[in-house]
Amino acid sequence: MPGFETPEVSVIVANWNRREMLRACLASLARQRDAAFETIVVDNGSEDGSVAMVRREFAGPPRLRVRLIENRENRGFCAANNQGIAAARGAFIALLNNDAEADPGWLAALRRAFEGRPEVGMAASKIVVWEEPTKIDKAGHLIYPDGQNRGRGSGETDRGQYDQLEEVLWPDGCAAMYRREMLDQIGGFDEDFFAYGDDAELGLRARIAGWRCLYAPEALVRHRRGATLGISSARRLELIERNRVLLAAKLFPWSLLWLNGVYYLARIGAGLWAAARNRGEIARFPGARGKLGAALALVRGDLMALRMLPRMLRKRREVRRFRKLTPAQVRRLILRHRIPLKILMEQAA
Repeated sequence: MPGFETPEVSVIVANWNRREMLRACLASLARQRDAAFETIVVDNGSEDGSVAMVRREFAGPPRLRVRLIENRENRGFCAANNQGIAAARGAFIALLNNDAEADPGWLAALRRAFEGRPEVGMAASKIVVWEEPTKIDKAGHLIYPDGQNRGRGSGETDRGQYDQLEEVLWPDGCAAMYRREMLDQIGGFDEDFFAYGDDAELGLRARIAGWRCLYAPEALVRHRRGATLGISSARRLELIERNRVLLAAKLFPWSLLWLNGVYYLARIGAGLWAAARNRGEIARFPGARGKLGAALALVRGDLMALRMLPRMLRKRREVRRFRKLTPAQVRRLILRHRIPLKILMEQAA
């Protein structure tokens, strides 16, 4: 139940100008059962009355007694979650996007994934599309060897194919749980990522440190996709591309990093073929002007990444402090959880 004096779990919700979605998100947390937890909302300078709504509706009994952190400006998803982690009292940290709503058993199901498994540092939710809950949004994550990552099962009809507890690469940050001990060891989100791909960087960094991730199918969440910047936002595409490069530069073994350009060109070629058939990510940018805008966003993302490469390479050296997997083991891990190119290009992020 919410409001325990000594919470076992701290739930962090980062928010920016999504008052009505935030209200629904927090209401879903108020319905959680069999979980001792606290709720921390980190507001990134909202101007839509989000903060007043939280204070009015969720600041005291009989609901969540939300702890509220207010930022004057939008510091991004990563910084907001790091603020929440720093303030959290729980031994487990759960993240829930403000555009997501959790089933009543969500927190308890995630917590069970850690029981008797000290090597498990992360737990992934079964995330379905809010508007069409028979469709999978993400059931854990997969990755392509150039650093682009996608949700496992994204776009598939839910027929029970992801209804077993099993290991996955890492959880989606939309609805995840992390062991506090793990975060204390490896650090929180890399704030240089700002938003998009940040959960992939944290997850792969944790795997390199020897932690495992389990997917908990009973931890069900409904997610409104692309609510932060909009699914057809060029800025969103720019950040995804930039952070793909930063992720690879920071964490990939050199044996894969040297081949990054080859994998990237293969993905771009497949993406052009998908776009010609109005499929995949670029299909969200209609017409010649839209596709040109998408291409320019990718170029801007790559140029931004190039400027940040020296910083990422310095951070790459810092990972040695807690590394458990060898470069060969990291390569095998990535390739074992590799998303096939055809599936990647038929999907949209």
